[in-house]
Amino acid sequence: MSIVSEESSPALRRLRLWVEFIGLYAVIPLVIAVAFPPNVMFPLLFGFTALGLVLLHLTPGFEWRSLALGAGRIDWRLVAGFGVLTATIGLAVVLLTAPEAAFALLRINPLLMLMIALLYPLLSALPQELVFRPLFFRRYGGLLPRGDWPPLVLNAALFSFAHLMYWNWIVAAMTFSGGLVFAWAYERRGRFAEAVVLHALSGVILFALGLGVYFYSGNVVRPF
Repeated sequence: MSIVSEESSPALRRLRLWVEFIGLYAVIPLVIAVAFPPNVMFPLLFGFTALGLVLLHLTPGFEWRSLALGAGRIDWRLVAGFGVLTATIGLAVVLLTAPEAAFALLRINPLLMLMIALLYPLLSALPQELVFRPLFFRRYGGLLPRGDWPPLVLNAALFSFAHLMYWNWIVAAMTFSGGLVFAWAYERRGRFAEAVVLHALSGVILFALGLGVYFYSGNVVRPF
């Protein structure tokens, strides 16, 4: 019996990981988007994040201090270039799709914009990066497709899918492209801090440009 148990344990562990993976990155975002009203999305997302952090802590071989690796090697020229690219594309998108929202926070409520700039990196970018980068690649790495880019594309696609609750193609496109860059910074360059900085910078820029209108739960319009 012990031999059978030992032989089957890797398969059972892999099955458990698959259940976790599908539940965390597919089922939960879908349920939040479809079954719950927009005004309870953020409490649910905090619960989703808390669950992800617990799973990350329980991941065999993972150490929190590993996230500091590469923190002193952030490529600030890369960050600046990404910021310029984000601002250029973001400005074009807001002017084409919602010109009335352009620079709305800066014009109407600069104090709120300042609060977003100060709090977004810690309360949004960092938790999202923990769940979608270290947890994704360290706990579920054995389930991912092989190759340099397929795991990154899958990561970006699921990161975009996690924003399904906004029911907006602009949000889907922005989160996919951003997620691809963040995944590349973390998994290929080995710099978690750089991924967080890139995520935080892009988020603050988009809110400053007025694209936060697409990430506001009060504006969510479901297609059903």
